[in-house]
Amino acid sequence: MQPTGPVLVTGAFGLVGGTVVRQLVDLGVEVVATDLDISANREAATALGNQVEVRWADLTQPDQIDRLFHDVSPCAIVHLAAVIPPHCYARPKLARAVNVDATAHLVRCAEAQLSRPRFVLASSIAVYGARNPHHTDGLLTTATPLRPSDVYGAHKAEAEAIVRSSGLDWLILRLGGVLPVEPSLRAVDLDTVFFEASLPADGRVQVIDVRDVARAFCSAISVGASREIFLIAGDDSTRIRQGDIAGAITGAVGLVDATPRGRPGNPSSDHGWFTTDWMDTSHSQKVLDFQRNSFPDTLAYIRSGVGGKRWLMRAVSPLARVILRRKSPYFRRTGTYAEPWDVIRSKWGAPDPDTGAR
Repeated sequence: MQPTGPVLVTGAFGLVGGTVVRQLVDLGVEVVATDLDISANREAATALGNQVEVRWADLTQPDQIDRLFHDVSPCAIVHLAAVIPPHCYARPKLARAVNVDATAHLVRCAEAQLSRPRFVLASSIAVYGARNPHHTDGLLTTATPLRPSDVYGAHKAEAEAIVRSSGLDWLILRLGGVLPVEPSLRAVDLDTVFFEASLPADGRVQVIDVRDVARAFCSAISVGASREIFLIAGDDSTRIRQGDIAGAITGAVGLVDATPRGRPGNPSSDHGWFTTDWMDTSHSQKVLDFQRNSFPDTLAYIRSGVGGKRWLMRAVSPLARVILRRKSPYFRRTGTYAEPWDVIRSKWGAPDPDTGAR
């Protein structure tokens, strides 16, 4: 069923947001895109031309959210704006303002509308906390207890509680690892590369092509389900190990064997793992019908996008291998197992859940 009014997308020029906006436009949906007024976002907005109404707003400022609702009166809200790892560890107060406080004010404004909009929240499987695959062999489900072990998971659990206790028609989408399909050296975030290299290489992670994530959100806007939580990840082929991701993506662009695999997690320590795992997405797929790309499909799409530049990337692979090895969080560091929380703490600050409220 087509939305009967404008759809407000927050975080509209991020990785997921930009793809959601483009897919909604292709579906003929009226879109109002909101994000921070910064140069990168303005460039992205310019590329959309007049297909989308853009309203710049800082969601940490309640008056700017009020103005959005006064001017737009959306029929649905796709709330994607968030401060994610590792940046949420360095700036926990800002992260809380975006991840929790802004969500609360958006919900209040939505509840005050004469015609209440559907509220679709982007959440994360970080709400389940660290997952030791040696002690947890089942798949995550919506019934799995929430035990957030970092500030991001705690924020998302709190945001979910705000939405669930509201009087709105809502859906919550808990995302797995989102894969970009148009990698660019210009868009490389070295902090994120360093962060991901700190995670246990044998940790279970279920990824998903960003185009399929966008399909899930587009479907969630008008699907018949209501007040329900969905797990969002790819098909069975996307259930992989953390250490496989970087090598597969860099290999697809031509940087062959450029990334060090990293350290395994400590089998006897539940604390030493990160907030990723494999999921049961069967119900989500049945309702939202979003899975289109297997893991090999995504890699093939990336390869096709790079095209003839792959030979150049292959030529610089040996140099990239040396640089990335030296930039590894475990380069010349003693020990056998990955210590992600220690790495995070030493580089960005305490990742613990209670830091968000300080």
